[in-house]
Amino acid sequence: MKTIRRLTLATLAAAALAGALSACAPLVLGGAAVGALVAVDRRTSGAQLEDQGIELRAANQLQAAFGQRANIAVDSYNRQVLLTGQVPDEGVRQTAEDIVRRVENVRGVVNELVVGAPSTFGQRSNDAILTTRVKAALVDARDLSAPAFKVVSERGTVYLMGRVTQREAERATQVVRNVGGVQKVVRMFEVLTDDELARITTVPSPASRSR
Repeated sequence: MKTIRRLTLATLAAAALAGALSACAPLVLGGAAVGALVAVDRRTSGAQLEDQGIELRAANQLQAAFGQRANIAVDSYNRQVLLTGQVPDEGVRQTAEDIVRRVENVRGVVNELVVGAPSTFGQRSNDAILTTRVKAALVDARDLSAPAFKVVSERGTVYLMGRVTQREAERATQVVRNVGGVQKVVRMFEVLTDDELARITTVPSPASRSR
């Protein structure tokens, strides 16, 4: 399934991202910084673990149900799940959604599966490269916090996920639309007010943490 095959493209994607960011400050691999940006995920640590668990459980259940008949990728952000890829018929498309909706902790599913032949390795490679180019463009946009966005690409369509303000949502959409190879942008944002953003991004001082 596509969820597993994406691991094969991880090295390619990492190399493309490193190349795209070569003109910026050093990339810290395995750490929390790209240049001057601190990679602060706006989900709680618990939500991040839940999303990882959702992706794993959903992928396993879809694999058990369809085997190689379907080419499905599962991406979860704050328990909202995106399904992309190709399936042989409408019945499989709906069944896949039903399976994922029943996975523990899932609060919603956006079903972007299409009926058709599985994407080729070349198409998946292009999507991996496109994702890294989009991420690099978000880093270059200094008025955005790139780590706030999760990026998924499927045959030229870019899906943007994250907890962002309305301004960030509009600005990110503008940036991504100008990336070469992007045919369409689909937004799956959880929109925050400025006050909500301030609350989740405020870092307590050392003194307050020690109390």
